[in-house]
Amino acid sequence: MTERHAVLTFRALSALLTYPSEELCAAVPEIEEAIAAEKLVPPSAASALRPLLNDLASLDLFELQERYVELFDRSRRLSLHLFEHVHGESRDRGQAMVDLAALYEKDGLELQANELPDYLPLFLEYLSTKPLGEALNLLTETAHILGALEERLVSRASPYAAVLTAIRVMAGVPLHAAGEADLSEGEAGDLAALDAEWEETTVTFGPGSGAMDGCSTERLQTRLRAAHRDARGNAH
Repeated sequence: MTERHAVLTFRALSALLTYPSEELCAAVPEIEEAIAAEKLVPPSAASALRPLLNDLASLDLFELQERYVELFDRSRRLSLHLFEHVHGESRDRGQAMVDLAALYEKDGLELQANELPDYLPLFLEYLSTKPLGEALNLLTETAHILGALEERLVSRASPYAAVLTAIRVMAGVPLHAAGEADLSEGEAGDLAALDAEWEETTVTFGPGSGAMDGCSTERLQTRLRAAHRDARGNAH
């Protein structure tokens, strides 16, 4: 199973999270077929994609684009850039993206000039190049970010929530384990007390020191796991 790749499913879900275009709308039947072919998304989660697929196939393109911009480009809480929810605007985000881009290039995924490596659809495209077991492990490490996005989209009754749900269930992560918890005053204090434990751990994916020198998916997993604490504090 570790040698199997989920190329079609990851690419289909990646496409659904991109800015609507004539090409995307025309590809709706192919997207449906791709998700059905590999059977990695459970039937209930696949069925939940129907409203979004119907919208892409039938609504005016300008309306689709306007809705997309309102959701993902005008709210940092719904940003599809993973490091936005970890580093915000700090300097660490820039270095993290450089390192992630280096990992992509090491594995043969070439970036376009206008692409940021932490863009979720691009990350899903990268996962489509990895063996299935490895891809799902990496996906699980982003569950704290993706679960938060899912909950926020559900609260807005957005059909895009179904895409995040499909990604989460593929990784086998329950929503309560993936999403952000509402922090009580006491919990906030507990998190603050843990900052010192995590403050030296930044999310980087490139060359470093110690046992994680060089770009590797093992390094990626370790840094994503470390980012879990930071994401809970910054993804608000």
